[in-house]
Amino acid sequence: MKKYFLLILLSIFLVSCGSSKKSTSSRTKPHTTTSKKTASKSTKKSSEKTAKTSGNKTSSNIIKTAKTFEGTKYKFGGTTKKGMDCSGLVYVAYGNEGIKLPRVSRDMAKQGKAVSLKKVEEGDLLFFKTGKSKNRVNHVGMVTKVKKGEVFFIHASITKGVINSSLNESYWKKTFVEARRVL
Repeated sequence: MKKYFLLILLSIFLVSCGSSKKSTSSRTKPHTTTSKKTASKSTKKSSEKTAKTSGNKTSSNIIKTAKTFEGTKYKFGGTTKKGMDCSGLVYVAYGNEGIKLPRVSRDMAKQGKAVSLKKVEEGDLLFFKTGKSKNRVNHVGMVTKVKKGEVFFIHASITKGVINSSLNESYWKKTFVEARRVL
C-alpha cells in the first residue's frame, strides 16, 4: 500500500508528460572536404538540394516510425507499443534515425531553432503548456502534415493514446507555445 501511495505522490509532483530520464542532444552532421571558397555555384546548389532531399527523407522516416505507434495506449514514461507518452514518442521516432533528443518535453523545447507556424514543416516539433500551472512546457507533438495552412501532428494523449490531431482544434490552439525545427 505504501508503494502505491508513493507512486501516486510522485506522479502528482511530475509535471512533464515524459519521464525524468535524461539524454544529451547530438546529431551527426555530414562531413564535407570541399571548402566554401573552392566550391562552384553549381556544386553549392546541388549539395544544398541533396541536403534538403536528405532532410525530407529523414523527416519522412521519423514520421513513419511515429505512425507505427498510432493507437498505442498512453503510459507515463512509456517508449514501447505497450505504452507511450508524448516525449517518448518523439524520443523514439527521432532516435530511430540516430538523432538523440532529451527524454522530457520541456528539455526538448530547448533544442533546434524556433520556427513560425507559417513556416512549419513535417517533422517539426510543437510544444504546449497543458498543465494546471501553465508555467512550463509539458507536452510535445510532431508535425505530420501541413495542408492549406492547417497543421496536423502526432502525439500521445493521456485519454486517447497516440493519435493525430489538428492545431486548429481549440484546445491545442490555446495551449500551443511554439514550434521548433531540430532537423
